[in-house]
Amino acid sequence: MTEVKLAVLGGSGAGKSALAVRFLTRRFIGEYASNAECIYTKHLCLDGRQIHLEIYDPCSQPQRGKLSLTDELHWADGFIIVYDISDRASFAFAKALLYRIRESHIGACKKMVESSVFLVGNKQDLCHMREVGWDEGQKLAIDNKCQFCELSAAEHYQEVVAMFTKVLRNITLNFKVKEKRRPSGSKSMAKLINNVFGKRRKSV
Repeated sequence: MTEVKLAVLGGSGAGKSALAVRFLTRRFIGEYASNAECIYTKHLCLDGRQIHLEIYDPCSQPQRGKLSLTDELHWADGFIIVYDISDRASFAFAKALLYRIRESHIGACKKMVESSVFLVGNKQDLCHMREVGWDEGQKLAIDNKCQFCELSAAEHYQEVVAMFTKVLRNITLNFKVKEKRRPSGSKSMAKLINNVFGKRRKSV
């Protein structure tokens, strides 16, 4: 069984929790406690391969001040960066997140960076309140060599599934290309997960 660790990151109110839960359970829940963090776990089959998926959903990160992703960068195999198309501040925060991830990959394989990061403009159902254009999201993704889409966690279940599936497929392809995997059973990794990400763990 292949283990995949995915971090869903974004500013407060961007809808990252709603996006993760929509994918995992089909349900849309509009409000979440912003001070809670958890790891969702799920077993699924992708292209005939059994996958044990862990999705890390952190508590909302401050959109001001120094941005640190040290633990997430060491833990995750891939990232979904979420912003709200009706909130320009969340787009600016997504840009900062992408810069931090790209900075950490200096000297790494370009293909790895491209495949493991996905930028998502959420709340497409609020187009009448749009503050961030589709072309702005696309340009940001191109500049950071990552993939991009706009969708609505509230209304577009199939598009949410398609996006997550694409991310997972790219990560598993990376495993084949790199032929290198961090030992998930190591004591140091277990300690990292328990200490940093072990606040709340949900199996769905």
